[in-house]
This record gives sequence, C-alpha cells and structure tokens, in this order.
Amino acid sequence: MTIEFAPFVPWSVMIALGAFALVLALASLWRGLRGSLLRAVALAMLLLAIANPTLTEEQREALSTIVPIIVDRSQSQQTPERQAQTTAALEQLKDRFSKFPRIEPRIVEVDNDPASESPSTRLFTALNAAISDVPPARIGGAVFLTDGQIHDMPGTNQDLGFNAPIHGLITGRADEFDRRIEVVRAPRFGIVGEEQQMTLRVVDDGKTQNSAPAPVTIRMNGDVIATLQARPGTELPFTFTVPRAGNNIMELAVAELPGEVTTANNRAVHVIDGIRQNLRVLLVSGEPHAGERAWRNLLKSDASVDLVHFTILRPPDKQDGTPINELSLIAFPTRELFVEKINSFDLIIFDRYQHRGVLPILYYDYIAQYVEKGGALLIAAGPEHAGQDSIATTPLGTVLPAAPTGDVHNAGFFPRLSEAGKKHPVTRGLDGSTSEPPAWGRWFRTIDVDRPQGQVVMEGDEKRPLLVLNREGEGRVAMLLSDQGWLWARGFEGGGPHVDLYRRIAHWLMKEPELEEEALTARAVGRTLEATRQTIGNDPGPAIIKYPSGKTETVPFTSAGPGLYRIEKRMQETGLFEVSNGKFSTLVHIGAVDAAEFKAMISTTQTLAPYAEKTHGMVARVANGSGVRTPDLLPVRGEVRVTNPDRMVIRLTNETVLKGINTLPLFAGFAGLGALLLAVSAMWWREGR
Repeated sequence: MTIEFAPFVPWSVMIALGAFALVLALASLWRGLRGSLLRAVALAMLLLAIANPTLTEEQREALSTIVPIIVDRSQSQQTPERQAQTTAALEQLKDRFSKFPRIEPRIVEVDNDPASESPSTRLFTALNAAISDVPPARIGGAVFLTDGQIHDMPGTNQDLGFNAPIHGLITGRADEFDRRIEVVRAPRFGIVGEEQQMTLRVVDDGKTQNSAPAPVTIRMNGDVIATLQARPGTELPFTFTVPRAGNNIMELAVAELPGEVTTANNRAVHVIDGIRQNLRVLLVSGEPHAGERAWRNLLKSDASVDLVHFTILRPPDKQDGTPINELSLIAFPTRELFVEKINSFDLIIFDRYQHRGVLPILYYDYIAQYVEKGGALLIAAGPEHAGQDSIATTPLGTVLPAAPTGDVHNAGFFPRLSEAGKKHPVTRGLDGSTSEPPAWGRWFRTIDVDRPQGQVVMEGDEKRPLLVLNREGEGRVAMLLSDQGWLWARGFEGGGPHVDLYRRIAHWLMKEPELEEEALTARAVGRTLEATRQTIGNDPGPAIIKYPSGKTETVPFTSAGPGLYRIEKRMQETGLFEVSNGKFSTLVHIGAVDAAEFKAMISTTQTLAPYAEKTHGMVARVANGSGVRTPDLLPVRGEVRVTNPDRMVIRLTNETVLKGINTLPLFAGFAGLGALLLAVSAMWWREGR
C-alpha cells in the first residue's frame, strides 16, 4: 500500500504555495499571534487538498515455481527393465509434485531424433527448449529421469541459464554390464575370389569385466564362414574371400553374456561390394550359321569379359585332302581348356555344337563335373541337338535339364513368357513382353524336348519349351532351344531385346544375386527400410521385422509386379534390423554404424554428478530392491546453499503477477471537504475568542 500525489496545479506552483504557507506560519508563530498553530494546520490541509493525495493498493498473485522433468525415452532406455523403472518413477514424481500446488512440473519426454542419421540422447537441449519461455527466477530446479547416457552435456563451468538445483534420477542397476562387437576396419569393395582382411573387436562394458575369450560367429550372405575366439578389448584380424559380385552382407555375432543389459549390440553387419575382375567365358561354336556371331558380339562388347572363342569349321572325319598344317591357325587346345583350366572359366557356352569327335568323350564328363561343382553351362541349341550326334547323348546329358525328342518344329511364332517367366527375374519385364502378341519379331524354329526339369521361363509355338533354367548340384544350366535369336539382333520385324535377354541369362548362370528367383533383400534409404522379396511362387506372406530393441513387428508385403513384393517403412529406431520371411532372412543397418546411442549402454551416475554437485542437487538410482523409489521433495525459499543427500531441494520463487490496483483519494468528496471545514472553523473559533 502506497500514497501517491496528483496535484491540481504544477509542482512548481505547489512548491511556491508551500513556501508561502511556511513563511506565513513561521511569521505568525514568531509574533505570537493567537491561533497561529491552527492557522498552520489549516494551511497544510489546504495544500494537501491541492496536492490531491491518493492511497494505492496493488493486488498481486504469487506465481508457481517451474520444475522441468526431462524423461529420457531414447533407444538405450528401451530395455524392458528400464522402461518399467522409468514409467514407475515418473508416476511417483507426479504424485510427489501434486502435493505442492505452488510447484508446477513440466514433463518433457525426449526420444532420439528420427531425422538424425546418428542418433544421440540430447536431454540438455530439451531442457533449454522447455524453459525458453520462463524467467530464470521462476525455475526451481530440474529433474533428469535417465540412464545417464547423455550426449549433449554442457561444460561444468557453462551458465545453464538459471540458478537452481539439478537432480538426476538414474534407471538401471549399479552392477550392470554389457557386451558389444564392433567393426574397427573393413574394406567396402573387394575383388571376387580374392582375400580381404577386416579387423573386429569385442568390448565388455561395466563392473563385471570378463577376460575369457568370447566366441564370434561370422556369416557371409547367411552362411557361416568362420567361428573365432576374441579376447574382449583386443583387436582381432580376420581374412575372408569375397564370394560373389554385388552386395555381400557380413554378419558378426558375439556370444551373449548372461544378464547383460541388451543383446541389440551383440551383432554387427558390414556390407562389402564384390567386383569381378574379369569374367572368363569359353564359347565353343559348331558349324557356321546365321546367328553364330550373336553371342560373340555380345560378349566382346563387355569390357569386363575375357572371351575364349573356338569355332569348329571342319570335323576330323571330313577327308578332303587339305594338309593338316592348313586346317587351322592354331590347334584346338582341348586338354588345356577342358581339363587343366576348366575351373578357371565362369561360364561355358556351346552354340549349336554337336559331338563330332573334336572333344574326347571323357571331356564331356569333366564338363558335367565342372557344373556340379558350381560351374555355369549354356546350351544354345540348333537342329543338330535333335540329331544322333547331339551332345545330349554324351555324359554331358546327365546335367542337362531336358533331353531332345529328335523332332525339330519349324513354324513362325512369337516367343512368349511362361507363367513362371513372368515372375522370374531373368525374363520379368523384358521390353515388349506385356503386350499380346509381344512387341517383338517372330522366330521360326524350336527343338522339341521331353518334359524338362527346372523352370521353363519362355515358350515357343504351342507352348513348347524355349528357355529352360535349372540348378544342377552347385552349378547352373540354361538351355535356349532355338537358334533364331539372331533375328532379333538383325532387327527382323522390329527385332527384340536379345541383348537384355542374353545378358540376364549369362548373369543368372554366374549367380548374380539380383537375378535370384527366390530372394529376400533389404537396404536402408535414410531412415527408411526397404525390403524386397522375389519369388516365382505365390504371395510369400508378411515379413517379420525384429528391431534393435528386441521387439518384433509383422508387416505385410505390397505387390510391386509379378513375383516382386516390397516393404517401405520409416523406422524410429537405429541399429541392426532383421527381416525374415519363411526360410529367408536378411539384415540391414539403419542409421550411422558408430552412433553414440550404442557405444555405451550401461547406466551411470557419473555424467550428471558434477552438475548436481555444483548446483547443490542430488543424483540417485531409482531402483530399490525389486521396486522403484524416488526421493522426497524439499521446497526452500531463497538461494540453495546446502545439498540434501536424501531429498530433492526445490527453490521456491518469489515472483508474483499484478492482478489489479485499488485507489482511494484522501481529500476527495465529503470527507476532504469536512476536514477542511473543520480546520477553518477551528481556526476561526480560536481567533474569535
């Protein structure tokens, strides 16, 4: 309550009137005139009335004390135990703060930034955002409910923007330990078939350090290639061979420790791109024909292909008197090619070749063994394949998917994709295949065969098999039962996609992963997981996605074309995901491999301890036996100078807000008039005695 003046005349006039009244009063008192004191009082009251004094009273309301509660919901907090502790501790905090109506808690739940490629726990950033609209004097403290793994810690000497205690409530147990595996160094590219070296390391974090060697299982594209013994904390080199071109996924899994915090970081994945140095192809052509150079031109146009091509122009049984030294430029090195170096070839092609005695019969058996051990064989058949000298009558016939009937069908037809061919990656989506008739030229000959093994992906006239693909042992065999592909190469009736078709056949034979008819692949595009399922069967059903936190989710595939199904899903978590569908499974890592969120998973009180000590706060674990307990609150007024180890001190604010103002003029109305009349009347009465 205060008194304010609002004079009816300027203050300069008021000062002059006051001086005149003072002189007049002093002169009266000095001369001893009757009623001088009453006259002075009357003059003073008159001056007060002109000064217009007002009694002012402010109505204020005390403001609440703001206490931000920063709840850590990052990925390291997603273990079942920590989730339960965080939820229970938060409920207890709400209950404790509800008993103090003048304290307002602000609960801020902090998750990993889904847009970040390298997620981290940024609790102090969230704290600054939570109090950005609050004056520092209203902050009574800050409570962090976390596992202690915080990655945006300010300097201990840095001003936090308020003067109040910082408290840390730590989830987890004091005796936690965790095991993880990491790739220290590894190549991103490698030559197929050549040795590469990577370095891995097993790390044991926590109070329970285990120095015994840990078994590490290494898989390449899902197959176990090695089992190592790694001593924790020691770098371990490992030598491996790149098995195929394209993406090769290496999975490293270390044995779990009983009772460790999480197994999400017990696996690591590394992707290495295999590069074929040169594809070695052996092309053996029979007697010259119109399409003889189709395969040669295709293979020679590829700089990554080393082609060895032989054409049998003259069989040994032909006797026309030509001198032996003029039969060829060089002798056909059959033993060198089909015995000594046969395993060095990635693909062998017989283009309209027939058994005429050039190759000994035993060599066909070598070729069959080459296929069964993982080699690739392509038969481009012509009329001779239906004759008595067909290579199907040799030991090579044991690996061929179809035997000729002896008939050759001559009629114009459009090559068409079979139902399996519409789904098979070798023929799926060939240009012109979707229209009816197909938008390409006709062929005029097919070689009839018995019911073939494997997959018939292209059909000729009256649904006769035209292109047959089959696996034999560890290798692969393809049979193109027509020699008319050169018509497409020459542009007959508009031609056709012969280059694309021939290249896909060759790449499938050489086991390129993108042409596998049954496959499940996954990749990360930013924070989005893209999974692709190729199949020549029916709908493969949903995929099961296992998250780094351990939870699983069933996600249906969406059809993206015949035999092709996809999943696109944006992920909030970061780490190694496992996608499985039936007997197929694959791994994909989303986000940065070295994300801070996974480098340390055990809970700790050390990160917040310096800040609590500086601000007279406290750090305590919420785990209490089999339950959870949070400390009591201790509200205090004034600056906090002492740390209470058992209770969280909250500094109450003195801030208020003005709600209204009451004013009372002291010389207004009848009260002021009465006071003046009383003073003048008393003066008059005294002087009149």
